[in-house]
Amino acid sequence: MVEAEQPQKVEQWGTFEVALGGPSRGNPFAEVELKAQFTLGERTVGVDGFYDGEGTYRVRFMPDAPGEWTYATTSSQPELDGRRGTLRCVPPSPGNHGPVRVADTYHFRYADGTPYYPFGTTCYAWIHQEEALQEQTLETLASAPFNKVRMCVFPKDYVYNRNEPPRYPFVRLPDETSDFDRPDPAFFRHLERRVTDLLALGIEADLILFHPYDRWGYSKMSARQDFRYLRYVVTRLAPYRNVWWSMANEYDFLLERKPMEQWDLFFRIVGQHDPYGHLCSIHNGSLDMNYDHTRPWISHVCIQNPDVKRARAWRQAYGKPVIDDECEYEGNIPLPWGNISARELVHRTWVMVANGGYAGHGETYLHPQDILWWSKGGILHGESWKRIGFLREIMESGPGPLEPLEESWVWTRVSGAGHGDYRLIYFGEHQPGGWRFGLPRGVAFQADVIDTWEMTIETLPGTYRAEDEIPLPGRPWMALRLRPLLGEAP
Repeated sequence: MVEAEQPQKVEQWGTFEVALGGPSRGNPFAEVELKAQFTLGERTVGVDGFYDGEGTYRVRFMPDAPGEWTYATTSSQPELDGRRGTLRCVPPSPGNHGPVRVADTYHFRYADGTPYYPFGTTCYAWIHQEEALQEQTLETLASAPFNKVRMCVFPKDYVYNRNEPPRYPFVRLPDETSDFDRPDPAFFRHLERRVTDLLALGIEADLILFHPYDRWGYSKMSARQDFRYLRYVVTRLAPYRNVWWSMANEYDFLLERKPMEQWDLFFRIVGQHDPYGHLCSIHNGSLDMNYDHTRPWISHVCIQNPDVKRARAWRQAYGKPVIDDECEYEGNIPLPWGNISARELVHRTWVMVANGGYAGHGETYLHPQDILWWSKGGILHGESWKRIGFLREIMESGPGPLEPLEESWVWTRVSGAGHGDYRLIYFGEHQPGGWRFGLPRGVAFQADVIDTWEMTIETLPGTYRAEDEIPLPGRPWMALRLRPLLGEAP
């Protein structure tokens, strides 16, 4: 056995890597198998290795428990076979909470138990722009409230997205086509760099693996090439704790080329090559073409639909967390999904949250150089993002995830949810001058009147009980937060 050189220490949920020299002849992406077994006590985790070009192979691993791990490689090539080593996994550093998991059926938390409330945005093709624009996008994200970004692995060809990308996922040939049997390691190293940039900002990278908006042939790859691509991207990216898998953006627009049974197989391939069980979902295009999110390989519901008042129905239908990641975008482009007002997007986000779900942000304002946030990133021009950040603060200051209130008045389209005796009631377009429904019983509570647009919170004087009517200002877009007073008799 040959001892491999490697770093000795990595934090829990960090990324450990071993680089090995091996053959570069032929097509190593397709012809060389490399695997490794990582062992801690009685537990063993198997991972794949991958070719990173110029005779370099890498094995990556995300340890999820402190202690002394050992590893050993197996390979079809003698140079890569039987390499052994150790790593010492130490406790996580501050801010490292591990990967996000599903919790309490309809919600999320990090692996260390810290609650996670998804307040994401869409920047489909931001990594496919020039370097300066990518850096500007990161600067914007550093001061924005988003903790998740939907982004494509492949470049995008669509309205406002006609520029050629600076790099390509597969090796380019002299005739400017791609060799779909040879990933370009430089592209994937860049993708990894941007995923780690997001990680440093505390942002989850929701990676879209396929989409239909394509002039380079990625959507027309053969099934064998699709499978090999999935294995490669999952092997490279899975060891980063902030990765989510989105199998496709608008998968149903690809059904003629990739039938439903192929999508099911895609999910199985991702599951086979991701030993960490990252969150995994898929996104519809047509409003009546939702994927069957009850299937076991789907961790959460990712949906496109402007009718956010169906949030309760989606929860009941699928029994999983629901994120309406495209409830239409704030903007002014001449396309129906990209010109709602900032107030309307804030309203839809509140409706989702106050019904036990979550919503995504997007912004599509016309720009002379076609730099629209929804695709290319850059800077934010709209007004909804700050108000969405205000809602995130309210959620994170609360006692925990919200469950819809199952009372008859909610069918008036007033949205209400709670956590124990805590309540968050959102009135939306309604403008009552007082309120007496859905109040916690048997406790005294404090009442806060929230202006969701002005981002103000007014705590009403005194305390209230279930039999009281709470005075309200009688204008739309208001919310009511009820916080029980512990230790005070009702």
